[in-house]
Amino acid sequence: MVDPRLSKMARVLVKYSLALKQGDYFLINASCLSAPLVLEVYREALKAGANPEVVLWAEGTEEILLKSGSEEQLKFVSPVRLRAIESANALLTIDGRSNTRALSNVDPNRMRIRSQGTAEINRIFMERMGRGELRWCGTLYPTEALAQEASMSLSEYEDFVFRACFVDKDDPVGEWRNVHSAQERLISYLNGKQEIRVYTEGTDLRIRVNGRQWENCDGKVNFPDGEVFTSPVEDSVEGTIRFSFPGIYANREVEDIRLTFEKGRVVKASASKGQDLLLALLDTDEGSRYVGEFAIGTNYGIDRFTRHMLFDEKIGGTVHLAIGDSLPMTGGKNRSSIHWDMLCDMRKGGEIYADGELFYKDGKILI
Repeated sequence: MVDPRLSKMARVLVKYSLALKQGDYFLINASCLSAPLVLEVYREALKAGANPEVVLWAEGTEEILLKSGSEEQLKFVSPVRLRAIESANALLTIDGRSNTRALSNVDPNRMRIRSQGTAEINRIFMERMGRGELRWCGTLYPTEALAQEASMSLSEYEDFVFRACFVDKDDPVGEWRNVHSAQERLISYLNGKQEIRVYTEGTDLRIRVNGRQWENCDGKVNFPDGEVFTSPVEDSVEGTIRFSFPGIYANREVEDIRLTFEKGRVVKASASKGQDLLLALLDTDEGSRYVGEFAIGTNYGIDRFTRHMLFDEKIGGTVHLAIGDSLPMTGGKNRSSIHWDMLCDMRKGGEIYADGELFYKDGKILI
């Protein structure tokens, strides 16, 4: 018997997050372990009149490619994936795996080369999203491995995921509309501001955001959601930031990351663990040492670090910075084949100022 919360999650994804309509070409990209959610989404997509197509990936193929493929194969651009991204009206990505550490021993330089190989597909994806031609949502299906990463049993993790998505509620869409209204007040305050300054232990960062748009993340692009973000002016980031939580890239952990910026560019970087991966990713391409995103997490219902950025970047009382590709809908112009989010806890002594005015303290919004 299908968990009724899973069926409800599928309905919200189809009707609210992606707003599928008659005739949409709808691509579902998921792991094989995510099949129970895939089937429910497929069913709902047909009811909506869309034309769903499922692409399931077998766990282990990425590891084999990264460890055994030639450089030419790592850089290969799949014509099938390229065509799908060029033509789909909507795309749903579902994470769900049995081994989150499968890539732990992969050479960081091979991961960098692979990122370069997917750059063209990522560029088209971002550009079509920015023009409103492609609706995308990313979510996950609870698995044993993801539960272990979060230090929970599978049933506890399922409860955590479904609660964060509001599908344990009678009216989850209404709940997400309430999130939208609450965040819209913060968006209205931030739009038009010139400079953001972030202070906390190990962090003193100055970011210009003049001319950029802040976005309200209310369950349409990520599910669950709960953040507001923008793309900084590319040459404006100055100062130092220390990330309180491990940075996760391809499920590899980089701990105690510290970055120093001058004229928008990372000029100094260190980590207590995984520094080789950090430095390799920073050297991916011309845009990978610049900031593509600055965001404030607003979901106070997500109160723990789970080692999955779909949830962690939404934690109320945190901010996150992404090096690499910026989001076109904000007016960002930095281009890179990577977009790597890193998380900073603001709940003990953290302060954020907008044009010199304190509006955020100890993880709480003051306005």
